[in-house]
Amino acid sequence: MGAVPHDGGVTFRVWAPNARHVAVIGDFCDWQLTGKVPLARDHARAGTWSVFVPHAGPGSEYRFLIRRGGPYVWRIDPCARQVTHSRGNGVVVDPATLGFDGHHFDAPAWDDLVVYEAHIPTFAGNASGRGTFEQAIGRLDHLAWLGVSAIEVMPPFEFGTPISWGYNPSHLFAIESSYGGPHAFARFVREAHARGIAVILDVVHNHLGPTNLDLWRFDGGGSRRYGGIYFYNDRRAHTPWGATRPNFSKKEVRNFLRDSAVQWLETFQVDGLRFDGTNFIRSRLGNVFAPQDQLAPGHAFLAAMTADLRSRQPWKLLIAEDMQRDGIVTRPSADGGLGFHSQWDAGFVHPVRRALECPRDEDRDLEAVAAAVTGFGLGAAYERVIFTESHDEVANGKSRVPESIDPGAADSWHARKRAALGLALTLTSPGIPMLFQGQDFLEDRWFDDTVVLDWDKAHRHSGFLHLVRELIHLRRNRFGVTAGLTGTNTRVLRLDQHAKVLAFHRWRHGGPRDDTVVVVNLSTHPLHDYGVGMPRSGSWRVRVNTDAPMFGEGFGSVHAADVDTVPEWADGCPQRVSLTIGPYAALVLSQD
Repeated sequence: MGAVPHDGGVTFRVWAPNARHVAVIGDFCDWQLTGKVPLARDHARAGTWSVFVPHAGPGSEYRFLIRRGGPYVWRIDPCARQVTHSRGNGVVVDPATLGFDGHHFDAPAWDDLVVYEAHIPTFAGNASGRGTFEQAIGRLDHLAWLGVSAIEVMPPFEFGTPISWGYNPSHLFAIESSYGGPHAFARFVREAHARGIAVILDVVHNHLGPTNLDLWRFDGGGSRRYGGIYFYNDRRAHTPWGATRPNFSKKEVRNFLRDSAVQWLETFQVDGLRFDGTNFIRSRLGNVFAPQDQLAPGHAFLAAMTADLRSRQPWKLLIAEDMQRDGIVTRPSADGGLGFHSQWDAGFVHPVRRALECPRDEDRDLEAVAAAVTGFGLGAAYERVIFTESHDEVANGKSRVPESIDPGAADSWHARKRAALGLALTLTSPGIPMLFQGQDFLEDRWFDDTVVLDWDKAHRHSGFLHLVRELIHLRRNRFGVTAGLTGTNTRVLRLDQHAKVLAFHRWRHGGPRDDTVVVVNLSTHPLHDYGVGMPRSGSWRVRVNTDAPMFGEGFGSVHAADVDTVPEWADGCPQRVSLTIGPYAALVLSQD
């Protein structure tokens, strides 16, 4: 489908089942109506039209002319790989010019992923203006130094507003022109790979547009209220973002959405996809547990698409933003599930943030935090993505973690200490940990797509930045002493509601340099000679103490030393240690 270049010309193909006449016009005929090239019906393809144009080639701009009964209407190719702008022209792109010939990248294993979510204009921008993919390449060295192993790019598809989060795509096959277009994105992917960083792309299939949407009544079909061939034409069309839910009952629409996903994975060689709001694909109102609102065709679409994508490239990661804590999301398609590898876990972010933001120590619910850490039995560790900040959690009236803790004083001691605890829990709990842009240097302003990150904070809060780097390196076992943090096993050792201490054990196979114990003090009181049972006897080294003075001004009032076990039963273990833990501090311990 779309514009496919060949030697000596381009084949144009489009789906327009209600059209009586279809033509293509472009710079190859000087945009003269008299030079338009008619398309013929494909008898083997119901509803599609095609033509070979010998004078077109890569870089040619074009539009389709579609007539049902009245005059021709001008339409942008739904499968255009590049557009001049959301109301402009399609541009023929030769995939061979994207620079991936001979390119090979071995993405980090899923148990080695630390994801960094980024909105390109605000992540890469500066005082001179909003950022592009070319400018974002300049930020990749920071991420490589930090130790993150994947960048998740918020939707970069051509949208119809001057400024956007990206969740209003007008053209699913085209990179937003203000971001630099397809060649800039391809270079960004290659440069990320050169630094060992995987690229995960955020895609939107639960609705389209709704602005600057040439798909709306694309070939003249559709009632006054609804959008024609690409959309439901009844109440199922309605979403919180407009009446533009794709018609998952139609094979051509399912293929259109699936093919866009295939393009990013295969042509642009991204390493995974995160599907936005899948609960609005499989239900009308987002509540998948309400039988009257379920959309069976949406469920079937997701299951078939993930099965197809996994059969093509099983190593590519497929993530759902479903937010329903529904195990069916990661169940294989063959077993009635949706077939995703992982899903965003609302059961982590909300209880952990409540505990961090609670002003009174005695009101913190450690049982809820412990359940969030262990994952409520969702399945394999990689089956959930865990975070305390995301684009949804720090916008639309929601604040960044440090600002929520101490409004108006996000760089206060309390805000910094508890924000550090949030990151410590995120980076030591089972799951795929994710940071939101700027979280690594205590960005306190809510996410606003008109305001770029304040990168000066990376210097002002350099101690905190180094703490995040240490935690990421421990999570990825970069020092070879915390393999347990990449493992699948978790056991709560101590849940002390009175002292507000949570201790848990992480391990892969067990043994020295594998067994890892995390102890978190969620109170303002330091603890001395605090006993905790340990899974193995011997010496335990403190790999990180978030209260260390190097991590921020005012940190470091309590020193945590390495400890040796004594043969006394505690927490179901035949040996224990006596720890010193600072206020609002976390310790990560393992053995040599």
